[in-house]
Amino acid sequence: MTSRERVEIALSHREPDRVPLDLGASAVTGMHASMVYRLRQALGLDDSGVPVKVTEPYQMLGEIAPDLMDALGVDVAGLGSPRTLFGFRNEGWKEWRLNDGTPALVPKGFNTDPEPDGSLLMYPEGDRSALPSGVMPPGGFYFDSIVRQPPLDEDRLDPEDNLEEFGPVSDSDLDYFAREAMRLEASGRAVLANFGGTGFGDIALVPAPWLKRPRGIRDIEEWYISTAVRRDYVMKVFERQCEIALGNLKKIYRAVGERICAVFLTGTDFGTQRGPFISRPSYRELFKPFHRSLNDWVHRNTGWKTFIHSCGSVADLIEDFIDAGFDILNPVQVSAAGMEAQGLKKRFGERLTFWGGSVDTQRTLPFGAAEEVRAEVRERIRAFGKGGGYIFNPIHNVQARTPVENLLTVYETLKECGRYPL
Repeated sequence: MTSRERVEIALSHREPDRVPLDLGASAVTGMHASMVYRLRQALGLDDSGVPVKVTEPYQMLGEIAPDLMDALGVDVAGLGSPRTLFGFRNEGWKEWRLNDGTPALVPKGFNTDPEPDGSLLMYPEGDRSALPSGVMPPGGFYFDSIVRQPPLDEDRLDPEDNLEEFGPVSDSDLDYFAREAMRLEASGRAVLANFGGTGFGDIALVPAPWLKRPRGIRDIEEWYISTAVRRDYVMKVFERQCEIALGNLKKIYRAVGERICAVFLTGTDFGTQRGPFISRPSYRELFKPFHRSLNDWVHRNTGWKTFIHSCGSVADLIEDFIDAGFDILNPVQVSAAGMEAQGLKKRFGERLTFWGGSVDTQRTLPFGAAEEVRAEVRERIRAFGKGGGYIFNPIHNVQARTPVENLLTVYETLKECGRYPL
């Protein structure tokens, strides 16, 4: 059974030969570069000192190279933008050291030097003549967005200003997507694609760290307030964004066809640790119509499955996610209120694939003993895996300073316990 066959069977809610594994196919299923480095050393893939590519500088995610994928049995490959969240391309690699001393390679647009206090500033498109759009605190592990909110004039607010980053997909990007889809398909792995432009109100994207002079409502707090007090404005942004996204999906499908298995449509978070931070009526009014439009187009015109990422406690919204047409839920934060694994599987497992949920990256993985990790992974495989509809991945990205022994335990346990029948 090839990796693609394995994933497609799981996505159709049947049991393949073993539970499929994702690591690094998206910006929310990856691993901090320092941990990629340590995992490679532990698996004997590199000698000490061989650097790891930082493929997403915003979160400082490391490349999951083909040899690491082979060593772990990874079944999914990712197809995304050739540009980072700061707008510069993943090319022109140069040596860098992370704050903990880990040797790395970063793109040439990563052209910042430490400030006097030890912090790092990042610039849109690597242009240091523009205002910085990201900052890594002294000793930090990833970047935070710098809000560059121009003064708001209520009488002159124009939804077009919040649409600057959305537009027709370029011919060069279409060519890139076509080439990469063909290359990744040839690997035999399933392909998870994120073409961009389809996430409505994704708060990581609202500040637009890749734009040199973002206009409109770009402050995180102000944006959330606007979903309540400027809802007409937000609706106009979403309506036009949806129109553009549908046009782009048509062009992209002509370029990549059925070479991809699933498409990442949205990473907008709707949950806190204790419950949703948006009411069901508000989700249904403000987000669901646009989610349904994109899902309907994908399901009418392609064989792709659709992927929604939302952290936190979203159990109260899952029925609406399914009704909006989503096939896959990630990261399945089972540590949040109401997100207990067996309950989610019982209520939604026949209609939704759970992509994640395999081990808690907030507590158990970084702070637990290896036996605690083993027990949790074993329990999650049993809870989510029966009947298919499950892709193994930790809950969101693996963070820096995670004990490498615990990481090895995760993948050893999957190998031991992840073969069907469970």
